[in-house]
Amino acid sequence: MFSSLKVRNYRLFFMGQVVSNIGTWMQRIAQDWLVLSLTGSSAAVGITTALQFLPMLLFGLYGGVLVDRLRKRPTLLVTQSAMALTAIALAVLTLTGHVQVWHVYVAAFAVGLATVVDNPARQSFVSELVGPGQLQNAVSLNSANFQSARLVGPAVAGLLITGVGTGYAFLFNGLSFIAPLTGLLLMRARELHVVERAPRGKGQLREGVRYVTGRPELIWPIVLVGFVGTFAFNFPVYLSAFADDVFHAGAGAYSMFNTLMAVGSVVGALLAARRGTARLRLLIVAAMAFGALEILAATTPTLWMFALLMVPLGLFGMTVNVTTNTSIQMSTDPAMRGRVMALYMMIFLGGSPVGAPIVGWITDSYGARIGLATGGAVAAVAAAVIGLILARVGNLRLSVGWHGGHPRVRFVPREQQEALAPAA
Repeated sequence: MFSSLKVRNYRLFFMGQVVSNIGTWMQRIAQDWLVLSLTGSSAAVGITTALQFLPMLLFGLYGGVLVDRLRKRPTLLVTQSAMALTAIALAVLTLTGHVQVWHVYVAAFAVGLATVVDNPARQSFVSELVGPGQLQNAVSLNSANFQSARLVGPAVAGLLITGVGTGYAFLFNGLSFIAPLTGLLLMRARELHVVERAPRGKGQLREGVRYVTGRPELIWPIVLVGFVGTFAFNFPVYLSAFADDVFHAGAGAYSMFNTLMAVGSVVGALLAARRGTARLRLLIVAAMAFGALEILAATTPTLWMFALLMVPLGLFGMTVNVTTNTSIQMSTDPAMRGRVMALYMMIFLGGSPVGAPIVGWITDSYGARIGLATGGAVAAVAAAVIGLILARVGNLRLSVGWHGGHPRVRFVPREQQEALAPAA
């Protein structure tokens, strides 16, 4: 489960991300709660989320082209430094009492601009740290790392918000970038796995798009996570509305929801690290279960029932995330990985500028329960439809039968289905 941590460079990367990710989650919680406090509007929280991910939607593919051309480690030093300065600037504005909602909007957009390059660079840098043999394990541990920070970050953010204010959460996030920057500087360049960089040339963006659209094992998982990310993963909107409007429980409940979801996410990521394979059928089943759980959560009458459902929601949501990420990286040529991962992240994260204002409007107009149920329904239907498409592309048919006295439903090759059919 932890085999890739034997690699020194990856270990430095991993430890730096532990600290930085805690700060990132603290800022996410503080940012959402600050906007809600300043405006009283779930739609405003959605706008903040949209602005943070809008640059990925607009410029994500160009970021992937740059990442394929540039050396990953110096690139990450620049992007991580930019995000640190943005967090510190927001901390100063908040602590001095001068913060306005447009300041948060600008900071969110600035972080989004840095993420355009930072995200595909970090995703593709993992293969240079560990090589192809440990890639599946390292990707899963990265996800476990990020989600483990949700166990600490939201809890600490909740204490800081209620105790001394949101500004200190922003300050901690800015200072937390010291850890990954130090880790990058301490890495041994000679131990990195060399990946051929793409030369500067025309048509590289179109080349990346053609590469993805010509491969069903890449395009359809990306389409699926596009639907899931746009409508079902807008938890800043959903959870803040449930904490504030449905259960009237405040920032403490909001951070608790995020923490419990992180518990399930960590379990999901560690199970993925242990599995060692990323199957598309697992992706489809996990996405359908994720959507169904959101619909169930939308109907729960009490805070504690809703909170407990955050654990399986986190587990299946992380299974969708890790399985998609790993299957795409393992199916992609290293020279194209930056562009492919940029397209994946552009669709997954960049869908939020479209989805967040929509689900924010639905939540404000019809209530948090309708908003969450709508997101879950979109995820479940998209998973079912794309599962059928992938089965058809793979020349598979649904087989229903009995095995060991138990019913078994699975997809099998059409030839096998015909061989199993009884003779007339």
